[in-house]
Amino acid sequence: MRWYKTPIAAVVWTVLRMYLGYQWVIAGYHKIAGGFDAGGFLKGALANAAGDHPAVQAWYADFLQQFAIPNVDIFNVLIPWGELLVGIGLIVGLATIPALLAGAFMNLNFMLAGTTSTNPILYTIAMILLFAGAGAYYFGLDRFAVPYIKGFFKKNQTKTLTH
Repeated sequence: MRWYKTPIAAVVWTVLRMYLGYQWVIAGYHKIAGGFDAGGFLKGALANAAGDHPAVQAWYADFLQQFAIPNVDIFNVLIPWGELLVGIGLIVGLATIPALLAGAFMNLNFMLAGTTSTNPILYTIAMILLFAGAGAYYFGLDRFAVPYIKGFFKKNQTKTLTH
């Protein structure tokens, strides 16, 4: 077993995973409870695409202008609920890898939109946990769910091949 998949290392991964999950839950909860409108943020990011050294690159500004801003109502739902669900998944260790990928994707998009804040730190933690692989959910529900799901698909694959 690799050192980063040992139970001792898993304690560190669990603390990092739960910290990351807590950050996402708090962010999502505040947006849901307080009302969330990404319109101002998206327009501000678009404004940061001008000048000699723009904080937002032209290709990302095009994405914001052509897709994100016209569909802001979708983002107003996806962002807060995505943050909350990512956080819950990370705290309990269920769907850990998809939650890490979704969280990292959100952090990356926030950074591409010109926002730093805690995004680089949260993104880095997500990357570390992704490299830890199964060690990241050793103390989580995925420890039981992943083998069950693999067994389910393996059983169905065997049925398909024999029929």
